[in-house]
Amino acid sequence: MPPFRADAAPRHYENFPVASLLCPPQLKAAVVALYHFARTADDLADEGSATAAQRLDALNRYRAQLVQAALGHPHEQGEWAWVFGPLQAAIMRHALPVDLLHDLLDAFVQDVDMTARQANYPDEVQLLNYCARSANPVGRLLLHLYGVRTPQALAQSDAICTALQLINFWQDCSVDLGRSRCYFPADWMRQCGTDIATLRIGTAGASEQALIAHCVQHTRQLMASGSPLVHLVPGRAGWELRLVVQGGLRILEKVERLGAQVLRQRPRLYAPDYVVMLWRALRM
Repeated sequence: MPPFRADAAPRHYENFPVASLLCPPQLKAAVVALYHFARTADDLADEGSATAAQRLDALNRYRAQLVQAALGHPHEQGEWAWVFGPLQAAIMRHALPVDLLHDLLDAFVQDVDMTARQANYPDEVQLLNYCARSANPVGRLLLHLYGVRTPQALAQSDAICTALQLINFWQDCSVDLGRSRCYFPADWMRQCGTDIATLRIGTAGASEQALIAHCVQHTRQLMASGSPLVHLVPGRAGWELRLVVQGGLRILEKVERLGAQVLRQRPRLYAPDYVVMLWRALRM
């Protein structure tokens, strides 16, 4: 098996926090491999000008290579060899649960389908069901690497990951609505007296303010229910998790301050925010 070349992977605009100095050195290669797997699949589902049919075809080919990698088959000539070479090594070395990787691909396929139909989730249950595939597998894979596998830890990880996914939705809602995606459940919109058409034009009335407030409250409670996990994850990984939790909560505060204006403006973190996050992480 030829060695993985870091320069073979395309560079992406996003930072990769779990590959920071706090990531345990012996796990860094596996974590980076998981990131590139998820990041590339996300790009196939969301980036560029491909049609829905082309995106689904690419994701099907991507899944076929995952199956081959999990079976230990050669991958050097594969379409995404730079992804599946390191991922195969991580699967074999750490006995990664491959079904969680398939769950992630299921979520990307669902995203393509929902966007093509310009559909949104009818209720909270369906939205959380999506998060269970789009976000929760990441936390469970990392816990597997850290050797933390109790039912309590898994449940808390799911809560944190779902909260982070929801925070991402609320943070990016102005962008998503422009891409014919809406992650606000229809029952929440109905309860608050608004609808997709109103959200898409960026109306910031009382109904929209109530919707954002509900989203923030629901997500904050979810994050709080999972936060005790930081005390179960050992060493440097536990500190990494503290920063991840505090980063999500800080963005949620920004969403709360913007209120319905978040439909037009994406909140961002600045240097002073990172100082606040670090201080709060130290106090957890």
